[in-house]
Amino acid sequence: MSQIEKSPVVELVETRGHTTGAEWLTRYSSSLMGVFGTPQRVLVRGAGCLVWDADGKEYLDLLGGIAVNAMGHAHPFVTSVISSQLATLGHVSNFFTSPTQIALAEKLLELSKAPAGSKVFFANSGTEAVEAAFKLARRNSGAGLLSGEAGSGKTRTKIIALEGAFHGRTMGALALTAKEAYRAPFEPLPGGVVHIPFGDIDALVAAIDETTAAVFLEPIQGEAGVRPLPAGYLQAAREATTKAGALLILDEVQTGIGRTGKWLASEDAGIVPDAVTLAKGLGGGFPIGALVTFGPETSALLTAGQHGTTFGGNPVATAAALATLHAIESQRVLDNVRSVGERLRAKLAEVDGVTEVRGEGLLIGFDLDADVAPAVVTAGLEAGFIVNSTGPRTIRLAPPLILTAEQADSFVQALPMLLQTAKDAQ
Repeated sequence: MSQIEKSPVVELVETRGHTTGAEWLTRYSSSLMGVFGTPQRVLVRGAGCLVWDADGKEYLDLLGGIAVNAMGHAHPFVTSVISSQLATLGHVSNFFTSPTQIALAEKLLELSKAPAGSKVFFANSGTEAVEAAFKLARRNSGAGLLSGEAGSGKTRTKIIALEGAFHGRTMGALALTAKEAYRAPFEPLPGGVVHIPFGDIDALVAAIDETTAAVFLEPIQGEAGVRPLPAGYLQAAREATTKAGALLILDEVQTGIGRTGKWLASEDAGIVPDAVTLAKGLGGGFPIGALVTFGPETSALLTAGQHGTTFGGNPVATAAALATLHAIESQRVLDNVRSVGERLRAKLAEVDGVTEVRGEGLLIGFDLDADVAPAVVTAGLEAGFIVNSTGPRTIRLAPPLILTAEQADSFVQALPMLLQTAKDAQ
């Protein structure tokens, strides 16, 4: 009996007898919008860092749902908490709150070392968290607004982001995203956004002036190929934004919640941002996003009725996040992220055909000596590895934070064969 036939949901999804991966994909193309292209596989089950497809093939998941499955697939504690909460209270609307919502907000303020007066807004995804941050930036529109005055002097309308940035695909987040192919079909986008060269501190300081409402930065650009900001960049950004009265907003949707071996990738910079966006790993696979605002002045920018969400902060999502955070802490997962990540990066750098390795913790990008990265993804699937290409020469890894050293080594050992297969296919 196949894995999909053993699943308790089989009676809900299967009406035509046993269905192969190819048959599922035919049905997919007939029923779903093609915004993602053709899926690479039909996955039916997961456990830890492993997943299985509809044909029973096993894969080592080195992408983790794009940095989402922090504790791997079907983690027993996270699963039990979600099931228990759903059986108790699933949804209450934003006219009410729940203990899990309040407890999670308190926990995020603690982990982010936010000062007194800081607050949390819950959304359903990373792009929604960024949308909330975009609106926060719009509220920082004039001198005197933060102190409650009518606003005088220059009106702040400029929002600064970086070349290579990816902040999401909804309209405000898309305006911050730099890639022209994502932006062009939907222009005109919300105005006022300026993209400046990545990593250039002089360009950053020159761009920030009294008309700047906010600066959005990813500590490590994930979609651009895992590019960390250079040393001193965040400190320079904090100094310049403070001087100009602009907000410094850090997008840690991909880098937060232990991905780099720290709760926030930015925490070693020695700065206090005005806001941080979180999502992906926060729910351990359950959809949730968050905007954390630092200090009472920034937290007061959005007032009652100025933003909202139907599902954001619901009891199940917040319970899932609390369970994920508890599991990361109680199982000392951050130690594993640091040790396995360092080991994996070091071993990748020794592979012939790998020209550069970047990243921190278990967010890793490595470049190849030929334009074969998409072909490596294909060869990896055939060999039982799930990886991602962010460009013709770049592979990204963002596995579950519980990846073992042995699992990491198995990929490194297979990589020379994958590279050769990819080059032979050219």
